[in-house]
Amino acid sequence: MTAILLTKNVHLSYGKKEALHGIDLDFDEHGITALIGPSGCGKSTFLRCLNRMNDLIPRTTVTGTFNFKGQDIYAPTTNLVELRKQIGMVFQQPNPFPFSVYENVTYGLRLTGHKDRQFLDEQVERSLKQAAVWDEVKDDLNKSALSFSGGQQQRICIARLLAVQPDIILLDEPTSALDPISSAQIETTLLALKNEYTIIIVTHNLQQASRIADKTAFMLNGNLVEFDLTSKMFTQPEQQDTSDYLNGKFG
Repeated sequence: MTAILLTKNVHLSYGKKEALHGIDLDFDEHGITALIGPSGCGKSTFLRCLNRMNDLIPRTTVTGTFNFKGQDIYAPTTNLVELRKQIGMVFQQPNPFPFSVYENVTYGLRLTGHKDRQFLDEQVERSLKQAAVWDEVKDDLNKSALSFSGGQQQRICIARLLAVQPDIILLDEPTSALDPISSAQIETTLLALKNEYTIIIVTHNLQQASRIADKTAFMLNGNLVEFDLTSKMFTQPEQQDTSDYLNGKFG
């Protein structure tokens, strides 16, 4: 597999407090990588480094190498709007805009200057189908996205991201605010998308990681402890800390 994103020696500090202590992680093109570890271990902080969302937090310093398709993500010339189009993010709480489903999905396309109605219609249908929510919303595209259930809202947010055709999808605990049925629908959606996209998911749900991730990274106290094929890590972890965490001894 070719890596689409390579990160090396990643350190992040909030003021004087260092939260990430030299993380090395590479992400293959296509497939799902899960980041697991106890609360506060740095997994969401690391995820937000990948499309520079930490830039929004005052007094944050990030160092290290972030190579995305041969480009340095942190180069001064990087266009952040373009970067976040290519490396998009879905958050813990579903956050559709207070517009119609149609306007939500076309938002990013309109920002980049697309106005052709037929093109927009096609992209809305494609994205909502990819996000496995088309059948549930196709007759209500002009209805507010906020009027749907949490699980449907989260899939509308995934569709909004897919509309701009990103390379990488970052998900920060995307099912933690959802019921088990909605969570299962999101998991099924992600498994269907992994052949076309590189998906990186932070999850505190170990069963979820074992079900959907091809590879898993275990983080602890701002360090990367272990990174391997999910099937191997969950059955034969190499580090004692990994074994203890997977067996519920802490976390």
